[in-house]
Amino acid sequence: MKNDITFKELKDSGYTHKTISQEIQANLIARIKAKEPAFKGLLGYEDTVIPQLKKAILAGHHINLLGLRGQAKTRIARSMVDLLDEYMPVVKGSEINDSPFHPISKFARDLIDELRDDTPISWVHRSDRFFEKLATPDVNVADLIGDIDPIKAATLKLPYSDERVLHYGMIPRANRSIFVLNELPDLQARIQVSLFNILQEGDIQIRGFQLRMPLDIQFVFTANPEDYTNRGSIVTPLKDRIGSQIFTHYPRTIDLARQITEQEALISPEDKSRIQVPGLAKDLLEGVAFAARDSEYVDEKSGVSARLTISAMENLVAAAKLRLIETDAEKTTVRLLDFMSIIPSITGKIELVYEGEQEGADYVAKILIDRAVMVQFETIFPRISKLEKEGIKTPYTDLIKWFNKNQLELNYTDTDEEFYSKLNSIAPLVQVVEENASELSEEDQNFCKELVLWALTINKKLDKSENQTAFTFDSSGVSPFFRN
Repeated sequence: MKNDITFKELKDSGYTHKTISQEIQANLIARIKAKEPAFKGLLGYEDTVIPQLKKAILAGHHINLLGLRGQAKTRIARSMVDLLDEYMPVVKGSEINDSPFHPISKFARDLIDELRDDTPISWVHRSDRFFEKLATPDVNVADLIGDIDPIKAATLKLPYSDERVLHYGMIPRANRSIFVLNELPDLQARIQVSLFNILQEGDIQIRGFQLRMPLDIQFVFTANPEDYTNRGSIVTPLKDRIGSQIFTHYPRTIDLARQITEQEALISPEDKSRIQVPGLAKDLLEGVAFAARDSEYVDEKSGVSARLTISAMENLVAAAKLRLIETDAEKTTVRLLDFMSIIPSITGKIELVYEGEQEGADYVAKILIDRAVMVQFETIFPRISKLEKEGIKTPYTDLIKWFNKNQLELNYTDTDEEFYSKLNSIAPLVQVVEENASELSEEDQNFCKELVLWALTINKKLDKSENQTAFTFDSSGVSPFFRN
């Protein structure tokens, strides 16, 4: 923390006043010239959102980030704090971060008039120059702009006409800072109107006070697309005052989605060392989110948040951790069976097209997992034909015949040794995997064995039944019409 100094010492140090826009621009330019990332932790936006952000900052614009939920809009806004100077000088005691070079409050103006070069200067760290407000219908003008404080007026024995009786709202207190207003359409239209002059002219009006306060604020707004939200919209004159509107998007590849999940999921180093998550399991997890975004059951205007896979990964690891606790084993590997534990993460993160969907959210979640399984299965293995001609052998004929005479029970609480011993005892299953996935790692090959069984049940070649502790695979419930 920097020590307090006087105004004279500040001037003698060579410090020059900059607006927040100039400050952010200068630090952005320095990062670009140094070949450093302008925004850290924003994966998948390198060629889309980030170039637009750079241009908006260089243009000195207020920014509106428009996108569906879970597209890192708030993270983008928060990452802009890193583009501020580490410390900023303010008139000590100022409620609104007055610059000693350009004081705007009566307190700061009077203090500088009285003390001049001896005016005390304190320092504000950049972490304290970020203000964030969630727009809700109950937000009022007093919250954002300010109001007359009758207690202050009585205490100081001042009339209501005196500027010193004002209580500043969040926006004046965010002077020379970044102010983020999340979910802007949720703000009532009459409250949005109060932002017009602040954005354009810097004026604020409180209960009849017409104050010329040239506030210096970098505004960042976030919003869901207007055709989605049924709670409100951005009034046109306000939208007109926002310089740049930037559209965000979901990760466009499984690989990028995996990186985001690995970056954001809260998994302890101890769990990472004891629980192996196969690469195919990570891909399948992201595939569930991709399947949800393409599903006819899920409202596409609502979106499928990136938080779905983050939460699902945490649940997946938790399922494996529970197995370690129950079996007293040292290590374990995530299995396809464990994916049943991500259903609560899915149901809590999707909105169905019809809220009264007869099958229910749990059923839809299982459908999404099955679809993701089939997409992954068909990138590795030959497709499973719906109907086969009698006497013509397919890659899965011997495996299905094995289940005509045998049954397989896979338990959640099986140790890895027990679990994979059961799978490896099925010679036709091992053969299918060796013929099609021999280049994969041992963990991925083991995962493939479950993948094949799951795909066969989805295509009605095998029957799968489940209870709270196990899955059972056989062909007892499969119609001969569907068998090889």
